[in-house]
Amino acid sequence: MIPATQFESCDHHTRLSVSANIASFSYESQPLEDLRAAAVAIVIAAHRGSPTILLTRRSGKLRAHSGQWALPGGRLDAGESAEDAALRELQEEINLTLPRNAIMGRLDDYITRSGYRITPVVVWSGEESDHLKPNPDEVASIHTVSFKELANPSAPQFEEIPESDRKVLSMRLSVDQIYAPTAAFLYQFREVGILRKKTRVLHYDQPRFAWK
Repeated sequence: MIPATQFESCDHHTRLSVSANIASFSYESQPLEDLRAAAVAIVIAAHRGSPTILLTRRSGKLRAHSGQWALPGGRLDAGESAEDAALRELQEEINLTLPRNAIMGRLDDYITRSGYRITPVVVWSGEESDHLKPNPDEVASIHTVSFKELANPSAPQFEEIPESDRKVLSMRLSVDQIYAPTAAFLYQFREVGILRKKTRVLHYDQPRFAWK
């Protein structure tokens, strides 16, 4: 395991280290079947020089999952790859335009209770995120979660609920308690990208409020 303290700056060294960690992980895809295909972007950006992941609060205007915490993302267009969809959604939701060579790799597909197969795509920005502007039709606000906070041993939470035989995954962070599916992507990035583990997350459930 590589200590998270090595990732103190959002620099070339951090990019190489995270890239190596992602490359050493064999992500698992899931069959689409009757699910809807979607993708999210796990964006590594800087906040006061330190590496962070961008997190958004969904607009209250949205019909589905309004006001919930999310990563930039959405449904795939016809013929579109998960990588292309992630880059497109970054531009549409938070006005962040990145080239295709910013893509570092994928993590595991996650199947949601609401009928989506979501593919997480890890993307490198490396730039300070203060200038980013949310699209108010989709995003209420943009936030950052530091690598140090993600790597905190007390951040992952595993809860039993009467409606499921699977544990519900969440991440206790300074912004809020973040639940799966977003927590699944943050947790697996922490495990794979920062700590270089081989942790899977598909077996974790979502809270009841996210099932619709």
